[in-house]
Amino acid sequence: MTAPTPLPRIGDAYDPDCPTRHVLDRIGDKWAVLVMLTLKDGPVRFNDLRRRIGAISQKMLSQTLKSLERDGLVSRAAYATVPVTVEYRLTAMAQGLIGILDQITRWAEGHVGAIMDARRAHDAREVEAA
Repeated sequence: MTAPTPLPRIGDAYDPDCPTRHVLDRIGDKWAVLVMLTLKDGPVRFNDLRRRIGAISQKMLSQTLKSLERDGLVSRAAYATVPVTVEYRLTAMAQGLIGILDQITRWAEGHVGAIMDARRAHDAREVEAA
């Protein structure tokens, strides 16, 4: 009988080995967020996901979906059709994250103008300083 694997230390998100940090990295990934927001209204097929998200390569979408599935945030269902139909949907755990992602999206939409203004001002100062 083998000894159980010790649980990782939790609670220091600044520690690169902290599991919390790994979760924050996952939900902070732009493609993961866009995939989850696209799936919030129900199951979506791969090519529909790619069309809706736009500017994501097939490879990146596939990698993102596999990572989200591995983390328990997305489930994949394959149906015996010709060709095989595959749908992706959010898990119950991911549904709890959608409200937070919606809030972040609304914040971004409400502040995008100020952020773009700040960028332009910063870039202008950089040019003047050069």
